Amino acid sequence: MRAVVQRVTRAKVTVNDKPVGEIGNGLVVLLGIARDDTKLDAAYLAEKIVALRIFDDEEGKMNLSLKDVNGGALIVSQFTLYGDVRRGLRPSWIDAAAPEVAEPLYDFFVRQTRTMISPVATGSFRAMMQVELINDGPVTILLDSKRLF
Repeated sequence: MRAVVQRVTRAKVTVNDKPVGEIGNGLVVLLGIARDDTKLDAAYLAEKIVALRIFDDEEGKMNLSLKDVNGGALIVSQFTLYGDVRRGLRPSWIDAAAPEVAEPLYDFFVRQTRTMISPVATGSFRAMMQVELINDGPVTILLDSKRLF
């Protein structure tokens, strides 16, 4: 499971010109699910993301977590995080989980996150979405449940 985590001052996801999820201060999580991912991968990443110390403390040092700042999370499914372009220019999606595997794991990840923080907003699984965000910093972190990076 992979995540691109961006610290934001606000973010919104829209489907068919209608907002479906929105947060203020917090994190946007673009979440990709691989064919071999399990609930263990989802639980690990959810805990890691909520505990990341990437928010500034009173001295301006990145030392606070999402929990510490009472921030929200906007979680958006993004299978394209598993696009492989090592052998050409057109991405291969072979490592991305099929929708019937990915959606339950995405839902589990969202539920896990909701047990730790609030608010948690989402996009719409398998929908064409527009994501608007104000990246704060900018701060962007890449995570992989297999600890590849």
